[in-house]
Amino acid sequence: MKRFAELTRPLTPDAMERDASAYVDFLAKHAGVSEGAMGVVGYCFTGAMALRTAAVRSDKIAAAASFHGGGLFTDAPSSPHHVLPRIKARLYFGHAINDQSMPAEAIKKLDLALDAWRGRYQSEVFDGAFHGWTVPGGPVYNHEQAERAFEKLTALFADTLK
Repeated sequence: MKRFAELTRPLTPDAMERDASAYVDFLAKHAGVSEGAMGVVGYCFTGAMALRTAAVRSDKIAAAASFHGGGLFTDAPSSPHHVLPRIKARLYFGHAINDQSMPAEAIKKLDLALDAWRGRYQSEVFDGAFHGWTVPGGPVYNHEQAERAFEKLTALFADTLK
């Protein structure tokens, strides 16, 4: 965890938004990327990056998803939920059970913030799925719920990225 903290320290909210905007511009110019709306997905701590990308590039991001995202709602002024007013994208959150990085109380608070935001979203807890359940070969990998998560993601993108 000490090394993880060292590596993520430079990922401030401003840095995430600056870099995300540059990534979107880079990808939009790539020959293999079609014109139009884009989607973004984050797992674990990159769930916050997905939200920030949707906020900073609301002109381009039509869908954003987070699976077992951590720290999506905190009491800090830099909490990712504060970017919701800038988001126009449709959002999806697939939460883990007993997740120390996103406890049940934080999920409830995020859901209240999402209700107040009044955008299109879905937020649900994946039964029997612990933090990291989507990672094949990981200690808590849950094949059934990982497949369900992939179905949710592909349905979100199919509905929004036309």
